[in-house]
Amino acid sequence: MADKFIVTGGNALHGTVKVAGAKNAASKMIIASLLTADEVILANVPLQKESDIARELVTMLGAQSDLVDHTLTLQTATIASTSAMQLSRKNRLAILALAPLLHRAGEAYVPTLGGDKIGPRPVNFHLDALEKMGAKIEVDHDGYRASVEGRLKGTLIELPYPSVGATETILLAGVMAQGRTVLKNAAIEPEIVDLIMLLQKMGAIIEMGAGRHIEITGVEKLHGCRHVILPDRMEAASFGSMAIATRGEIFCEGAKHRDMITFLNAVRRMGADYEVKNGGILFKGGKNYQGLKLETDTHPGFMTDWQQPFVVALTQAEGTSVVHETVYEDRFGYTETLREMGADITIFDTCLGEVSCRFKDHNHKHSAIIKGPTPLKAADIKLLDIRAGLACVIASLVAEGTSTLTGFEHLERGYEDLYGKLKSIGADIRAE
Repeated sequence: MADKFIVTGGNALHGTVKVAGAKNAASKMIIASLLTADEVILANVPLQKESDIARELVTMLGAQSDLVDHTLTLQTATIASTSAMQLSRKNRLAILALAPLLHRAGEAYVPTLGGDKIGPRPVNFHLDALEKMGAKIEVDHDGYRASVEGRLKGTLIELPYPSVGATETILLAGVMAQGRTVLKNAAIEPEIVDLIMLLQKMGAIIEMGAGRHIEITGVEKLHGCRHVILPDRMEAASFGSMAIATRGEIFCEGAKHRDMITFLNAVRRMGADYEVKNGGILFKGGKNYQGLKLETDTHPGFMTDWQQPFVVALTQAEGTSVVHETVYEDRFGYTETLREMGADITIFDTCLGEVSCRFKDHNHKHSAIIKGPTPLKAADIKLLDIRAGLACVIASLVAEGTSTLTGFEHLERGYEDLYGKLKSIGADIRAE
């Protein structure tokens, strides 16, 4: 990986980008393969660091893996270790290994969380659910230790918030628990549905009811299967935002209309356009954009990972835009860089929206007012995490002049061959 990237902005981007498999589905499915001793074959696996970390995790626990192109074959005939403490880097994925290890070995020890610096990601929802299902949990300075006598037991769990990670843990725990697990207020993101489809193929019994209601009937054993991972809606929205911000046209090959509905509405409301075609979505930049009001939310709301790239596009819109972040409390840090580049963005600790927000009166700066259009100028930029880093890349592509970007390795966690894809659609970028 190069130490820095040089980007000269001001050019409209045009071309086709093949959307990779969903990062937030692939890594969880790799961990789900631990639930069976049989072979699990995953196609359309994205080749980036998050997949590598998940693969390292399951290999450490006993899996044999073979990657050919974008197809990953996994088999964990026996659990070789119940500890993931030697994982090369802390990552929030490790907590998801608790349930499979409890099923297969009766015990587990995983390190504390890592990941992007976008605010705390407490694991109490995960641990509380496992305890309610009969697991004994111990927390020490280094990690989380879990054990169970016999099988986990199905129960009623109602999440205080529809957490994606906690829903995944409960799914992985419930599929082989004794009896029925009823989950209320579950996350229902497309990646969750895709995980449910994988688990069904493996022999699980899972029903999705009205609202956010999921019922799981535990089975004694799961078997292997083959599954094609859905396309990454975050990557599609990132390149869509890039097309809008640079006033170009980018066809996101593989993007799924049904998973992008809320994003596409925002695109059209601001005065840009899109066209759903066979095999993907064409995003079309325009000349006259207008500000809008936007609130992030759990699915089917506007996704929090869409917010940062889209805000860059909103700096080029006429008038005032209001963005209320309701999913993570600390996701506007990147706007400081955008302000240094010339954007007119003010951050507030009040709720500037209608969505019921967990952060009300907690002094978290989670609302933004963007006034535009503002010309952006080049800057030296340190990229700090996946989505905020991508937002800064888009800003450098819009900006007048040449920017120097460091910290590009953060983007490798979430985007497959980002550098190559940028070059292919006409970005003036080079590695040094």
